Amino acid sequence: MITAILQARLSSTRLLGKVMLPLAGRPMIERQFERMRRATSLERIVLATSDDVSDAPLAALCKELGVDCYRGSLTDVLDRYYQAALVFGATVVVRITGDCPLIDPQVIDKVVAARQAAGVDYASNAIKPSYPDGLDVEVMRMSVLEAAWREAKLPSEREHVTPFIWNRPQRFSLLNVQGEVDLSALRWTVDTPNDYVFVCRVYDALYARNPGFRTEDVLALLRRESSLGELNAGQERNEGYAKSIAQDRQFEERS
Repeated sequence: MITAILQARLSSTRLLGKVMLPLAGRPMIERQFERMRRATSLERIVLATSDDVSDAPLAALCKELGVDCYRGSLTDVLDRYYQAALVFGATVVVRITGDCPLIDPQVIDKVVAARQAAGVDYASNAIKPSYPDGLDVEVMRMSVLEAAWREAKLPSEREHVTPFIWNRPQRFSLLNVQGEVDLSALRWTVDTPNDYVFVCRVYDALYARNPGFRTEDVLALLRRESSLGELNAGQERNEGYAKSIAQDRQFEERS
């Protein structure tokens, strides 16, 4: 069962409640579900959120939309993620985060197909990024996710789910899926107020005419409106992971 698990919570520190902010008249995470459902390779989509009371609105939205939902640990995201995969019978896990309302279903399908064709343990388009930040897709065998769940100790490995895997190329077979053009400088994720303004402007320009708009449509919009890309430019990619690395050093000093 090829299962996409979208992780999200409402207590994000940089932009509180971001996944429920309105986007083209509906919660941002609902728009992301719409886009993921267009990926032909996915057999199931699951939301993995926390069992904290603050995330009850996410569970309620999933019930409204008919999306499977698993609620688990707020802080041990790897455990929450693994348990979600286990409960819903995943054999291949597709990891996507809830701050990517411009996720491209064809990119999802490309990474899923690339992992299957190569027969590797883990494939991603973000090992060496060439896609815009916000189009990241990771695909892994369930057995590999289970190994990470059993063995990972560092805070960064528990919070960010997959570092245990992609930091061990000597143990796991890895594949980087490269884009035709390096677009890694573009920022299409939502972590800050400016990021949110950016995706709102993109949806305002494209969604009504074509709800299934693609990466190429966003790029064409940026060519027409060059100032749009400047709204959230210059921010560090994977800032949250960098903060977790600092926590790793403190963890190792205490151990």
